[in-house]
Amino acid sequence: MLDRRLLVIADSLAFHGPERIEDPTDPRLYPQVLAGALDARVDLVAREGWTTRDGWWALTKDPVAYGVYLPRADAVVIGLGGMDQLPASIPLWLRTSIPYVRPGGLRRRLRAAYRDLTPPVIRATKGVMRQVPQQVSDRYLARIIEGIRAVRPDVPIAVLAPTAYHSAYYPSDRHHASSVRAARALSARLGVPLVDPSPFVLPGLTDGTANPDGLHWSWAAHASVGRALADAIGSLSRP
Repeated sequence: MLDRRLLVIADSLAFHGPERIEDPTDPRLYPQVLAGALDARVDLVAREGWTTRDGWWALTKDPVAYGVYLPRADAVVIGLGGMDQLPASIPLWLRTSIPYVRPGGLRRRLRAAYRDLTPPVIRATKGVMRQVPQQVSDRYLARIIEGIRAVRPDVPIAVLAPTAYHSAYYPSDRHHASSVRAARALSARLGVPLVDPSPFVLPGLTDGTANPDGLHWSWAAHASVGRALADAIGSLSRP
């Protein structure tokens, strides 16, 4: 019986494959590959479009996350930041308010306009605006790590760097390199291992095995990232 537990706080990469959203227990997904390598089970806290800010809110506001998953975790993986780095056509707070617009007909028209206009706006502005400013991403990622350590000072933590992407919907990657550098600097400052998924992800983006959206990974990338995270966690002392 498996008694080791992994807490994974992540975005849709944790449950989205090269074709569709998958059952989060699918053994091909990177959290499950990681768990298989460490003979463990996964407690997943994740949602589509989550940023580092959403991860912090989940860890501090979801009683299952902070009251059940974190206390029993043998290791924690933070797979956030990929959404933060994406270029934006409008501020994130404005985009996330669209679902609250009433009446429904107006909401649907706004959503369609946002969907249609986002790529040309990003091209016109050369992707200058991020979904989440870098300093805000850094602050919330640091809060997550420091918050976990406040409760579980000995638990191993590994961080996944922002991933490479080639998306027609987000036609600019101007923030990717700087996002990875910032993640490396923060992981070094806080003393947590960092896994950069981009070397594993790029082949699928070029050979067509990744998702056509250019954001979600091939199965080969999931397998490689899961094994790399297992190596990172396995190098740490057990809590």
